[in-house]
Order: sequence, then C-alpha cells, then structure tokens
Amino acid sequence: MARKKTAEEKADEQRRYALARAAKEEADFEPFFSDPNQAIRAVAAGNPEATADVLDRFASDRFWGVGAEVALHKNVSRETLLRLVEDPRSGVVYREARKRLEAEGILFGNDGFAIYF
Repeated sequence: MARKKTAEEKADEQRRYALARAAKEEADFEPFFSDPNQAIRAVAAGNPEATADVLDRFASDRFWGVGAEVALHKNVSRETLLRLVEDPRSGVVYREARKRLEAEGILFGNDGFAIYF
C-alpha cells in the first residue's frame, strides 16, 4: 500500500503543476522532461506555449498520457506525429497521431503504417 503524501509533498506537487501550466520559454520546460509525476509531465506537454521542439522531446515519454497530449497539441510537428505512429500497437497515442496525420492527407496501409510518397 502506498504511503500518504505529506503536506510538504502535496504543496511541492501543486507548485510543479502551476509551473508546468505557466511555462513560456523552452528553458521553462526543462525540469518537466524528467519530473517523476507523469501527470505533471502531461500538463507540461499540453501547455499551449510548448514549441515543436519541446513537444518532440515529450514525445519520447513512456507514459501514454504525455504522448496523447503531444499528439493533440496544436504546435506538434508532422515529423513528431510520424514518429508517434511508428508502432501501430501503441494504443491511444497512435490513434490520436494517426487522426491528425490523416486530416493532413497522410495515408495509412492495412498494416497500420503511414504510406510515404
């Protein structure tokens, strides 16, 4: 059974959530690439100020919630979306990235992989 967080731990977590939402510059996102809390990483990835480069770094996160935020983000690059669909077995991240790419005219084969022309 997990132990309860202390008041200090809860306050620190809330502070990190606030910083993730408030990040503006690429350097502001740096602490969140390795934050131990996957939900805080997802909030940072969903921040409207995240650039294509920041999102590309978040795309490597092993937590699907972070990848889904990247796939849905308005600033994500086509290259990052294509990387997110490299494995059709990756569930929700794959589906969201594929939807975005199909809306841009990218076709997919029966095997689930993007077709390049």
